[in-house]
This record gives sequence, C-alpha cells and structure tokens, in this order.
Amino acid sequence: MGLRGINRVIIAVRNLQMSKEYYSRLLGATFLDANWTGAPFGIEVAISWDAGIELIAPIAGREHDCVIAPFLEHRGEGVMNVVFGFDNIDAARERAEAAGTRVSHALDYTQAEIDVHLDGLFGKYAELVLDTAARCGFSVTLAQIDRKHGA
Repeated sequence: MGLRGINRVIIAVRNLQMSKEYYSRLLGATFLDANWTGAPFGIEVAISWDAGIELIAPIAGREHDCVIAPFLEHRGEGVMNVVFGFDNIDAARERAEAAGTRVSHALDYTQAEIDVHLDGLFGKYAELVLDTAARCGFSVTLAQIDRKHGA
C-alpha cells in the first residue's frame, strides 16, 4: 500500500487572509490559493505545500451554511483533518473499507485541473475523505499526490 506519512493538516479558520498572514510570519510558509476546490462546499482554501498546511475558511456570507460551520461553532478554529499520503490510492481505499471505514467523498483531479489550479505541480492528485470524525476526533483523508518530475 505504501504509506508515505502525513501530507498536510487541514486547519479550519474564520478568516483566511489573517490566518495566511499569521502562518506565513510564524513559519515562513508560502500559500497557493485553491478556492476552486472549496467553492462547492462554501469554503475558501489556501495550501502551503512547503509547510504541510491547508487553511479553510467560510466564504463571506456563508459562515453559517458552509461545511465547516458546525466544526467552527462547536470547537472553534483548529485541526479538522489530517491528510495521509499513499503510493496507491486504490489499495488505500481497500484497506480503509476492510477496516469498516466509509469514504464520505472522493476527489480525483484531471491533469488539466492540476495544470490550471495547482500550477502543474502534480502528475496525480486523488483524495478520499473518510468518515472518521466521531471515532478519531478529526477527519482522515487518504491521498495519492504524485509530484511531476522536475516540479
């Protein structure tokens, strides 16, 4: 299956711009805006591949009906999801399902989407979000994210 380890942590925040500035000052992190991935869920997204952090915040006007509203309301800002990297996303899915864990949603970006929205950094980008929050206290995502050679 090839577990690669933690790819990044996803942190729910109330204000994306302020949080990007904070983590940039604190860690020297560089963020790539990835709002196209979050818009259907009512969230803004910024990813720092160098720091291993993804920040997510409600889109203005959607603070009460976006997917992270319940988390922010009950827990406040904090780690909401941990993304684990794998060599083979299909084998990772089989293992999760064999363990009795349900995939709540899957993402598998085309090369065109990767090229346009993720600066062409990757040759493969697929994620499986698991329904683990009740058991683990946070969501777990399994991912196969393969950098392009030379990227």
